[in-house]
Amino acid sequence: MSYLTALILGLGSGAVIAALGLGVVVAHRVSRVVNFAHAAIGMYVAFVYYELRASGDLVLPFLGLPDRVHLVDRPTVSTALILSLVLAALCGALIYLVIFRPLRNAPPLARVVASLGLFVYLIAIAGLRFVGTGSASLILDGPLPDHLVIWGDLRVIADRYWLAVIVVIAAAVLSVGYRFTRLGLATRAVAGNERGAVLMGVSPNAIGIVNWVIASVLAGGAVILAAPVVRLEPTATSLLIVPAVAAALPGKFNSVWITVFTGLGIGMAQSLIQHLQRIWEWLPDLGLQQGLPLLIVLVTLAIQGEALPDRSALQTAQLPRAPDTRWVPAVTAVLLVIGIVVASFAASEWRSGLIISAIATIVALSVVVLTGYVGQISLATFAMAGVAAFAMVRFTDDWSMPFPIAPILGVLVAVFVGAVAAIPAVRVRGLNLAIATLAGAVAVEELVFKWGWFTGGFAGATAESPSIFGFDLGISALGKDFPRRTFVIMVLVLAALSIVAVGNLRRGSTGRRWLAVRANERAAAAAGIPVAQVKLSAFAISSALAGLAGVLLAYQRSIVSAGSFGVLDSLVAVAIAYLAGIATPIGAVVAGVLATGGLLTVFLDSISDSASKYQFAVNGIMLIVAAIKFPQGIVGVRNRKAKVAT
Repeated sequence: MSYLTALILGLGSGAVIAALGLGVVVAHRVSRVVNFAHAAIGMYVAFVYYELRASGDLVLPFLGLPDRVHLVDRPTVSTALILSLVLAALCGALIYLVIFRPLRNAPPLARVVASLGLFVYLIAIAGLRFVGTGSASLILDGPLPDHLVIWGDLRVIADRYWLAVIVVIAAAVLSVGYRFTRLGLATRAVAGNERGAVLMGVSPNAIGIVNWVIASVLAGGAVILAAPVVRLEPTATSLLIVPAVAAALPGKFNSVWITVFTGLGIGMAQSLIQHLQRIWEWLPDLGLQQGLPLLIVLVTLAIQGEALPDRSALQTAQLPRAPDTRWVPAVTAVLLVIGIVVASFAASEWRSGLIISAIATIVALSVVVLTGYVGQISLATFAMAGVAAFAMVRFTDDWSMPFPIAPILGVLVAVFVGAVAAIPAVRVRGLNLAIATLAGAVAVEELVFKWGWFTGGFAGATAESPSIFGFDLGISALGKDFPRRTFVIMVLVLAALSIVAVGNLRRGSTGRRWLAVRANERAAAAAGIPVAQVKLSAFAISSALAGLAGVLLAYQRSIVSAGSFGVLDSLVAVAIAYLAGIATPIGAVVAGVLATGGLLTVFLDSISDSASKYQFAVNGIMLIVAAIKFPQGIVGVRNRKAKVAT
């Protein structure tokens, strides 16, 4: 009976996964977009609802407008629910018209980045608009009944049953509606052939708005109803998109019922796994349930994937142009000299900014190699960084490996893990690869980074200060001497060497193979290029760069824990690299400057104490704008203007 109870308890989380998956399916049907910010929309709407119930304030998500509007002292449940869902509908319409409608013919990377920009913006705006964002800051008195239902020995809170019933009813309404109504026929027409739909008198914009309104209302309603069951927290709730996408993927983002039953199954299986961990002592105390969406994604993609894309498949040639890099060593040398001068004479905060920007540059270089040069979209960059950092600590503590042997071995471990993780990339590409690597990043964070032996548990692991021949290269120093200048210079030199190395790879035969695979895998294979080998090499080099950044982060922070290498960091890394210029090493430098805590943050803080707190939200807006208007990124726009001027 305890097993049955565990399964029934999982109906709550399974229902929210299924409902979010339904929203993903609805949005994808009309626009062929997998919106990675879908759960983030639900998160924000849920915060709006519970803030309305607590204070009577309607909190608006738009920068430049008033933060909140006071409506009544305390709205009723129905009033707050209606107002929150109206806001969700408005946001859905705006998101479609402003962001995804202009990207309807854009390459997959642009659409992924736009959704990541929206993801970043919503998390940032939740932090700005709500004080102490999280379940503890609000009373989560959900609209559903919360009494205990007793059936024999089975004791389950009523809201689990209600959630399951509501999501099944929603699925039935959507299934019947899309099959037999005019909206469903028009949606299929727009999805199949937009030009033909226009000739039939169907407005793609109107159909798109209606579907995105439905998707956003589903997201908001699902998280509002399930908030007492699942944790309401900006990042954690937004990452429910991973199991939601896993639920929608087996039905190819088209089947309502496959999505619902897969979502309910995921929630119930995760609950059962947690129950088994409590009663089976031999099971490790890790987030094993988080590996289930990854397993579903990998199995589905292994079945659906192809070694080479179909002849009719869109190629990734629409990615930003990868310019020649002969000038990269000279520019890097100049930047290195400037950095060393700043490190030698600037104040402490500028030295800290230099460290963060230099490490972020190395992270962005790993994205440039994999996505900019090979066209493979990976959202697990910081997972590789964390693997290297924790491996380095273990080599130092358990095997007494000195610097620089321990960090080199840590990087090699990241290379090995990256190469293994790249195996699905042989048959998977584009958006599907992004989904697989995102699920993998979540699984690594829960399964590997919370393994006490490897990462030190909640207390974290301490990275021993680097030194060589008795010369201290660590960051620690007293007072204004922190961070130590020698550490700053070491990080700058490693970043410069990484930039030059990536530039040289771009000019050599390796770079030519990468670009050939990016442009057309079938043509590259016909020309004798081993496509699978090329992809694996790119993943390995990208993982090496991410691993280098990881060990430097460990030395910078001294203590690293599971939260030091979160999934959100990986998403932001890809997005910021795209914003700066994803197909050039100098774009990685710009990405480093834009990184939160880097040189731009220090500059903004020097202007105003409150200026930098808006940087995360503004970065999200800039990502959306770049995806729509400037797909070449900041560096690409600058290069294009220079060509026009000459």
